[in-house]
Amino acid sequence: MNPLYALEGLNFFMADVQAGIGPFLGVFLQAHGWHAEAIGTVMTLGGIAGMLATSPAGALVDATHHKRGVIVIAGVMTTLASLVLWVSHSYWMVAASQIFTAVTGAALGPAVAGVTLGIVREKGFDKQFGRNQVANHAGNVAGAALSGWLGWRYGFGAVFVLAGVFGVMTVISTLLIRRDSIDHDSARGLSGSSPTEHEQASGFRVLLTCRPILLLAASLAMFHLGNAAMLPLYGLAVVAAHQGDPSAFTAQTIVVAQLVMVVAAVFANRLIQRIGYWGVILITFLALPARGLVAGMFITAWGVWPVQALDGIGAGLQSVAVPALVVRLLQGTGRVNVGQGVVMTVQGIGAALSPALGGVLAQHFGYATAFFVLGAVSTGSLALWLLFGASLKKACGFERDVTQDSTLAT
Repeated sequence: MNPLYALEGLNFFMADVQAGIGPFLGVFLQAHGWHAEAIGTVMTLGGIAGMLATSPAGALVDATHHKRGVIVIAGVMTTLASLVLWVSHSYWMVAASQIFTAVTGAALGPAVAGVTLGIVREKGFDKQFGRNQVANHAGNVAGAALSGWLGWRYGFGAVFVLAGVFGVMTVISTLLIRRDSIDHDSARGLSGSSPTEHEQASGFRVLLTCRPILLLAASLAMFHLGNAAMLPLYGLAVVAAHQGDPSAFTAQTIVVAQLVMVVAAVFANRLIQRIGYWGVILITFLALPARGLVAGMFITAWGVWPVQALDGIGAGLQSVAVPALVVRLLQGTGRVNVGQGVVMTVQGIGAALSPALGGVLAQHFGYATAFFVLGAVSTGSLALWLLFGASLKKACGFERDVTQDSTLAT
């Protein structure tokens, strides 16, 4: 099989594996008597674990020539961790499952980015990663739609069965990628194999001294502090208001967002070529405050359309633009996948705290207040992106030369 087809198949099936049962976890636990605050806390535990694991996972991907093995092991263990919830709903079992799911799932993002870069090299990365994300969002649509229908028709147990099936298909798709199709130097962002390059690639200094990477990561942290809790909270809010069936409505929230993400991912590369990485990421930061405002004003079954459409625009464009920008900024350092991991770690700080913040706000002040506050918090990312706009635009520009690459890396 053409390795690119197998890679896109991997991204399709991985979508349902990486987050475990994802947004269905909230309504699943709610159906078993859990309150919003407890649900938010247990999700935060998983978020913290994933945050701590992403940088080491990126370093592992840079160092190993067994990237396919990393994906297979992570996919299997993530699936098994999710299936445990089918057996037990106790607090500590759920917490352990979320932690394990997050830790093993943390390796999937850098590993797939590394494999993609190793197959298509830097020049083909933006286009291929956009195709990866189209497949990934399409997989989310298929997984959510099937989960919603199966959950409505057969109960939550069917959602877990589907997660197992997608896990098996993830492994098969990974094994269909030929081992010799991956250039491991290119996969870590090295264009050659001279001792100087490999010596430079041995440390994390390049990450800590690359100001654009740090600004990008900090902006994403504030974005995800406001964004991460909105999807599960909106599902809980509408279900609590008796506006929909738990499984079917949660599926609807995912499907709407993911369909928009598919469209956003299709056009992301063209938009990057037209207005640049800085402009594309600015659009994503503008979408979230509007999403929080709409979510707080319209907690109804039809409100899912504007709320999740805005999520699709932000997350869909970011899913292509952010990894591509990291590759651009760190190309030649040999630390590209560590860079992906570090950015995920810093943004994971916001994502990990978001469910706990949203859960506490919803429990004590109501869902509408929670959405307004989360939307307001996210404006920090917009302020930071605009404040350092001049330097970021230069770093995110289109034209590259050896002098500019050296400046960005050091």
